[in-house]
Amino acid sequence: MTKTFHSHWRDVPESAWRWRNFSPAEIACRGTGKLLVNEPALDKLQSLRDRLGKPLIVRSAYRSPEHNRAVGGATRSKHLDGAAFDIAMANHDPAVFEAAAREVGFLGFGFYPRSGFMHVDLGPARQWGQRFPIRATAFAAETPPAREVLADSRTMKGGGAAGVATLGAAGVEVAQSVLADTQTAILPLVPYLDTLRWVFIAVALGGIAVTIYARLDDWKRGRR
Repeated sequence: MTKTFHSHWRDVPESAWRWRNFSPAEIACRGTGKLLVNEPALDKLQSLRDRLGKPLIVRSAYRSPEHNRAVGGATRSKHLDGAAFDIAMANHDPAVFEAAAREVGFLGFGFYPRSGFMHVDLGPARQWGQRFPIRATAFAAETPPAREVLADSRTMKGGGAAGVATLGAAGVEVAQSVLADTQTAILPLVPYLDTLRWVFIAVALGGIAVTIYARLDDWKRGRR
């Protein structure tokens, strides 16, 4: 038999249910708990689940006549025959879902973008409603520019050189003062120390220049 009616989904024998990704409660009427098992429709639903490889959230499947009237369903709705399913699009790309549903054999399609679900049934072939807006393609995130390793940073190198040179110049000045006051025997060395101090000052200025250039260059490249 391809269709079997149960007065409540709890009456379905476990051995008779072979659609592993769905339960009788998911397919049963939401208003009454009654269930009409339409095997060809459920086979296609399971095939669709297998093809997409992700859960299908069933909003509505079989509807009893009384529940169909209560929700304002069409008098000849395929839900009455257990041959239709309303599937939420929350975890699916509607375009991909529709293509897969057509491939497994669903023929009837209803689009409900405002309510967030798509209706599929066994046919006849037809469709209604306005299709879901096309979602932006999920491209891989752009790889951000690699930040400089701290030890290789031009800013760090320039700043370090400036700092070391500044300390060197200060040290030479102190040495000059001490030697001039206490070590008269090596006073001839003092002028050379003065030259060394100016060398350190030049290096410090160069380091500061490198630091400023590196900052501006990184800003232009979008690294800051």
